[in-house]
Amino acid sequence: MLKEIRPAIALTILFTVMLGIIYPLGMTRLAQTIFPHQAEGSLILRNGTVIGSGIIGQAFARSDYFHGRPSATTGTDEKGGMIALPDNAANSMGSNLGPTNKALIERIRSDVERMKAENPGMAVPVDLVTTSASGLDPDITPAAALFQVPRVAKARNLDPARLQALVGQFTRPRTLGIIGEPSVNVLQLNMALDAATAKMAR
Repeated sequence: MLKEIRPAIALTILFTVMLGIIYPLGMTRLAQTIFPHQAEGSLILRNGTVIGSGIIGQAFARSDYFHGRPSATTGTDEKGGMIALPDNAANSMGSNLGPTNKALIERIRSDVERMKAENPGMAVPVDLVTTSASGLDPDITPAAALFQVPRVAKARNLDPARLQALVGQFTRPRTLGIIGEPSVNVLQLNMALDAATAKMAR
């Protein structure tokens, strides 16, 4: 019996070492060598301090910043209960609510009305009122960024045309011209907005 079990035990140990230790460490080292920025989390620095990641959204609530997509991620409070915690990178998830769910319909309807009040007469981009599957989407469409220009321009006392140009500057085209859709990274756009505002204040 031991004769039959010994090869199974040996193979289990061998494949555990190969596929559980050597392969992951090797791939991690290879990724750090070929794509060091991405392998380290696509971190974004300002004055040497990490302020976020280019691939994980952040919740911007102030009126003088561009806002990202709504996020359905959750967290826990001090008592262990579940609470809404937008852009919680430790708990990537969508709402899992179907398109006929009343709570989802009411939430989107409320958000649409709020957006219409913010920018009357302009169609509300769908990504400003719907969550992504991950809940951590760092990007919005150029239309969603342009929709917010009047609010941000008023809050910062900036020329809307200048903000529109800034959005255009930070709009990334489709990959290879055909893959995906044009997008704007919200964190990078807001960093550029801060820099432009500080430059004007000098």
